[in-house]
Amino acid sequence: MTLFEIAVPAAAQTADLWSQIYVFVLATFIGLGVIRRVSRLLHTPLMSLTNAISAIAVVGAILVAGPDYPLGIRILGVIAVFASMTNIVSGFLITERMLKMFKSEKKPPDGARP
Repeated sequence: MTLFEIAVPAAAQTADLWSQIYVFVLATFIGLGVIRRVSRLLHTPLMSLTNAISAIAVVGAILVAGPDYPLGIRILGVIAVFASMTNIVSGFLITERMLKMFKSEKKPPDGARP
Protein backbone atom coordinates (compact mmCIF):
# COMPACT_ATOMS: atom_id res chain seq x y z
CA MET A 1 0.00 0.00 0.00
CA THR A 2 1.41 3.38 -1.00
CA LEU A 3 1.29 6.59 0.96
CA PHE A 4 -1.22 7.99 -1.55
CA GLU A 5 -3.61 5.08 -1.01
CA ILE A 6 -3.39 5.51 2.76
CA ALA A 7 -3.93 9.28 2.68
CA VAL A 8 -6.75 9.39 0.11
CA PRO A 9 -9.80 7.13 0.39
CA ALA A 10 -10.89 5.09 -2.65
CA ALA A 11 -14.07 7.13 -3.13
CA ALA A 12 -12.04 10.33 -3.48
CA GLN A 13 -9.73 8.66 -6.02
CA THR A 14 -12.73 7.58 -8.11
CA ALA A 15 -14.28 11.05 -7.96
CA ASP A 16 -10.97 12.57 -9.01
CA LEU A 17 -10.73 10.15 -11.95
CA TRP A 18 -14.24 11.03 -13.14
CA SER A 19 -13.52 14.75 -12.90
CA GLN A 20 -10.37 14.30 -14.96
CA ILE A 21 -12.28 12.31 -17.59
CA TYR A 22 -14.96 15.02 -17.65
CA VAL A 23 -12.35 17.75 -18.19
CA PHE A 24 -10.66 15.71 -20.94
CA VAL A 25 -13.91 15.13 -22.85
CA LEU A 26 -14.98 18.76 -22.44
CA ALA A 27 -11.58 20.02 -23.64
CA THR A 28 -11.79 17.71 -26.66
CA PHE A 29 -15.15 19.06 -27.77
CA ILE A 30 -14.17 22.68 -27.14
CA GLY A 31 -10.90 22.18 -29.03
CA LEU A 32 -12.69 20.66 -32.02
CA GLY A 33 -15.19 23.51 -32.05
CA VAL A 34 -12.49 26.16 -31.93
CA ILE A 35 -10.37 24.55 -34.65
CA ARG A 36 -13.33 24.16 -37.00
CA ARG A 37 -14.11 27.89 -36.79
CA VAL A 38 -10.58 29.04 -37.69
CA SER A 39 -10.38 30.62 -41.13
CA ARG A 40 -8.06 29.06 -43.69
CA LEU A 41 -5.72 32.05 -43.62
CA LEU A 42 -4.98 31.47 -39.94
CA HIS A 43 -4.12 27.77 -40.20
CA THR A 44 -0.40 28.42 -40.83
CA PRO A 45 0.12 30.49 -37.64
CA LEU A 46 -2.03 27.99 -35.77
CA MET A 47 0.18 25.12 -36.95
CA SER A 48 3.25 27.03 -35.77
CA LEU A 49 1.68 27.35 -32.33
CA THR A 50 0.83 23.66 -32.15
CA ASN A 51 4.39 22.82 -33.19
CA ALA A 52 5.68 24.86 -30.26
CA ILE A 53 3.31 23.07 -27.87
CA SER A 54 4.37 19.70 -29.28
CA ALA A 55 8.01 20.64 -28.73
CA ILE A 56 7.24 21.16 -25.05
CA ALA A 57 5.49 17.78 -25.02
CA VAL A 58 8.60 16.16 -26.53
CA VAL A 59 10.78 17.52 -23.74
CA GLY A 60 8.36 16.23 -21.10
CA ALA A 61 8.10 12.84 -22.81
CA ILE A 62 11.89 12.51 -22.98
CA LEU A 63 12.06 13.17 -19.24
CA VAL A 64 9.39 10.54 -18.60
CA ALA A 65 11.17 8.03 -20.86
CA GLY A 66 14.28 8.33 -18.67
CA PRO A 67 15.66 5.58 -16.43
CA ASP A 68 14.13 6.94 -13.21
CA TYR A 69 10.70 5.44 -13.94
CA PRO A 70 9.32 1.88 -14.15
CA LEU A 71 9.31 0.09 -17.51
CA GLY A 72 5.61 0.68 -18.22
CA ILE A 73 5.92 4.42 -17.78
CA ARG A 74 9.09 4.53 -19.89
CA ILE A 75 7.27 2.72 -22.71
CA LEU A 76 4.48 5.30 -22.55
CA GLY A 77 7.16 8.02 -22.62
CA VAL A 78 8.68 6.57 -25.78
CA ILE A 79 5.23 6.40 -27.40
CA ALA A 80 4.65 10.03 -26.40
CA VAL A 81 7.99 11.07 -27.94
CA PHE A 82 7.08 9.29 -31.18
CA ALA A 83 3.58 10.82 -31.31
CA SER A 84 4.81 14.35 -30.58
CA MET A 85 7.62 14.14 -33.13
CA THR A 86 5.17 12.85 -35.73
CA ASN A 87 2.92 15.82 -34.96
CA ILE A 88 5.80 18.29 -35.32
CA VAL A 89 7.04 16.87 -38.62
CA SER A 90 3.52 16.69 -40.03
CA GLY A 91 2.86 20.26 -38.92
CA PHE A 92 5.93 21.53 -40.74
CA LEU A 93 5.00 19.60 -43.90
CA ILE A 94 1.45 20.94 -43.87
CA THR A 95 2.66 24.49 -43.18
CA GLU A 96 5.11 24.29 -46.08
CA ARG A 97 2.40 23.00 -48.39
CA MET A 98 0.00 25.77 -47.40
CA LEU A 99 2.66 28.45 -47.86
CA LYS A 100 3.35 27.15 -51.37
CA MET A 101 -0.30 27.82 -52.22
CA PHE A 102 0.25 31.56 -51.64
CA LYS A 103 3.46 31.87 -53.67
CA SER A 104 3.12 32.98 -57.26
CA GLU A 105 4.95 30.91 -59.83
CA LYS A 106 5.40 33.80 -62.27
CA LYS A 107 8.30 36.16 -61.72
CA PRO A 108 7.58 39.85 -62.30
CA PRO A 109 9.40 41.46 -65.25
CA ASP A 110 12.54 43.44 -64.54
CA GLY A 111 11.84 46.91 -63.22
CA ALA A 112 8.29 46.02 -62.12
CA ARG A 113 7.14 46.61 -58.60
CA PRO A 114 6.60 43.47 -56.52
